[in-house]
Amino acid sequence: MRWNPYAAECPTRQLLDRIADKWAVLVLGLLEPGPQRFNALRRRIEGISQKMLTQTLRSLEADGLITRRAFATVPVTVEYQLTPLGRSLNSVLDPLREWAEANMSRVHKAREKRGAVDGK
Repeated sequence: MRWNPYAAECPTRQLLDRIADKWAVLVLGLLEPGPQRFNALRRRIEGISQKMLTQTLRSLEADGLITRRAFATVPVTVEYQLTPLGRSLNSVLDPLREWAEANMSRVHKAREKRGAVDGK
């Protein structure tokens, strides 16, 4: 089967929505070095709510990009890690994150010129 993201009903659009989501991109980047616990992720991603992190992790797991592993401790300890599919996606996202860091000053200057410093 050949997928066509330009077709309105193609499921690749859902996948593109997932990987274009800022929270997903940040979570995947933090999982690159190895497994992370929920609270460690939450502490490192400033501005993400517990609810949004939970939703993001569930979606990434449903798409096969990460795995969730629970340990029988009190309270239960849960770790998340990349799957091979998630690692392959990170190899594409790493240059995107690096591009954003390298070019944010230029984008900010362009926004200032247009009077849109807040990103609108």
